[in-house]
Amino acid sequence: MLGAMAKTRGAVEIVEVGPRDGLQNEATLLPTEAKVELIRRSIAAGARRIEATSFVHPRLVPQMADADAVMAAVRAPGFLERAAEAAGEDVAPGAVRYIGLVLNPRGLTRAIEAGVDEVNVVVVASDTFSRRNQNAGVAEMLDAADEMAAGARTAGVGVSVVISTAFGCPFEGEVPAAKVLQIAQRCLAAGYDELAIADTIGVGVPAQVRVLVEGIRAMGGRTQGGDPVRLRAHFHNTRNTGYANALAAVEAGVEVLDASAGGIGGCPFAPAATGNIATEDLLYLVHRSGWTTGLDLESVAATGTWVCEQLGKQTPALLGRAGTFPPRIGLP
Repeated sequence: MLGAMAKTRGAVEIVEVGPRDGLQNEATLLPTEAKVELIRRSIAAGARRIEATSFVHPRLVPQMADADAVMAAVRAPGFLERAAEAAGEDVAPGAVRYIGLVLNPRGLTRAIEAGVDEVNVVVVASDTFSRRNQNAGVAEMLDAADEMAAGARTAGVGVSVVISTAFGCPFEGEVPAAKVLQIAQRCLAAGYDELAIADTIGVGVPAQVRVLVEGIRAMGGRTQGGDPVRLRAHFHNTRNTGYANALAAVEAGVEVLDASAGGIGGCPFAPAATGNIATEDLLYLVHRSGWTTGLDLESVAATGTWVCEQLGKQTPALLGRAGTFPPRIGLP
C-alpha cells in the first residue's frame, strides 16, 4: 500500500541475501534444512532472486560449509512446488534465480557444478581490506574477477561484480569516491551484467550514495550482450543509515537492492559490521514511497521472525514488532 502522498514510481528488485550474507556472520550455525527452509519461505513471500550461499573455504566461513548441499536441496524435484503452494501461486521453473558468492576460481567451479544461476564476484575498494579478505590487492582482484566472469559466461551463468568497502574501510578509513568510480569504470568496461556498490561496514550516508550512483550512471556501461549494466546497492545498518542510503540509491537510479529477512548478518572480516538492512523494513519504506517489489511485507516479516528464532536472537527488524500501516483491520 502506498503512503497517502506517494505516487507510483516503478519497480525495485529486491535480492534476498539472508541465506548467505545474513547467516555468514551469525554465531549460531544453522543446519542445512533450516537454510533451505529460509529459502523456501523467501520464495513463498515473493523473492525471485536469492543469494543462496557462498562457495568459500569452510575454514574461513564455517557457516557456508554446506553450500553444495543447500544448492542440491533447492534444485531437488518438488522444492519449487512446495514454495509455490505456500505462496498460493505458480512459481515456474526458472522464475527463481539462485546466486552464489565466489572469491576465486575454485569457488567458481564449485558454484557452476552446484547449479547456481548467477555468481557474485567481489572487488574491494581498499587494498588493505582486499589483502586481509582475499589475500590480493585491488588490481590483482580486478584481473581475477574478469577471469572468473569469463568462466561464468562460458558456463552460461550470469555474473555481477560487487565493489565492497565502497563507502569506507575499517583499516584505511575514508575511501575516496574517485577511487571507487575508477574501479567501477574498469568493471563497466569488462561488460558485467550488473554492478553493485556495497557499504560493507555500514558507514555510508546518502550524500555518498548520490555521488557514486550518479558518477557510475554517467559512465554508461553495457553488458556483453549490449544491454545497459544494471546497478545494485548493498547496505548495512551499523550506524542506522542503511535505509536512508537505500532510499537515496533508488531515487538516484539504482534498480536493485540487497536486503536480509529479519535484518540478520554482517561481514566476518569487518569489525562491528552488524546487520544488513532488513528486507521487511526496506519493503515498508519503498512501498510507501511509491515503488513496487513483488514481495509480501507480512510474509517477509514472518520469515524474519522465524529465522531469528532459529538463531536464538531478538529480531533486529522492526516491522515484525510494530506491524505495517495502515493496519489490516480484522486480521491477526
